[in-house]
Amino acid sequence: MLWGGERERPSRGPKPGLSTARIVEVAIEVADREGLPAVSMQRIASEFGFTTMSLYRYLPGKAQLIDFMIDAAIDVSPSLDDVADDWRPKLEEWARRLRGVYHRHPWMFELAAPGPMGPNQLSWLEAAVDSLSGTGLTGAEKLDAVFALTGLIRSWIYRSVSKEEEQQPITSDMAEQWGSDVGDLVRTHHDRYPALLAAMSSGAFDPAEGDGEEFGLRCVLDGIGVLIKERAAAAAEANA
Repeated sequence: MLWGGERERPSRGPKPGLSTARIVEVAIEVADREGLPAVSMQRIASEFGFTTMSLYRYLPGKAQLIDFMIDAAIDVSPSLDDVADDWRPKLEEWARRLRGVYHRHPWMFELAAPGPMGPNQLSWLEAAVDSLSGTGLTGAEKLDAVFALTGLIRSWIYRSVSKEEEQQPITSDMAEQWGSDVGDLVRTHHDRYPALLAAMSSGAFDPAEGDGEEFGLRCVLDGIGVLIKERAAAAAEANA
């Protein structure tokens, strides 16, 4: 169904205005407001004022609904044609745009395991792998590089979303308070955490000093760059 094999619309049952696309759109709105646990076939049906059975005429169940929600929320990967023609700036821009998707839809982070990939999800993977064309990396290395970058992005969302606050993004004031609280703990128990105490002297836990997301992105891309240089050197030696 994700790839165009939708069920034929029933001639009886659901009232006009109900469709797979509309059901998914409303489910995303509910998840954005209240988190993924709020999404159920019954709840989404109630948003339309229909019975739960009305939805089952369009989607087999909640698992399939979530698969559609993910692919619709992530949307088609934006073109990177306007980015400098080099793997690094392309992957940097790709990562920032994907981060934006997760920030708009933090419930996507709640999923325990990925489901089947839809066309939009594969378009993001295609764009990232294509950015590494001509780098000398093997197909497996390209995928591993992209997955490492995706893991980093997920860690950004983990740090910026508070599950205790019903998936509301943590504000800068909250982050500053967290850093202050941790700093107080380290100072109080300084004999147990000497390395953290020393790090605090140069800005650890200080929001004004840190740029965790950009730092992590640089580190991952630097590592990919080292591997690309190794491949280029090996190729040059082989052709010498």
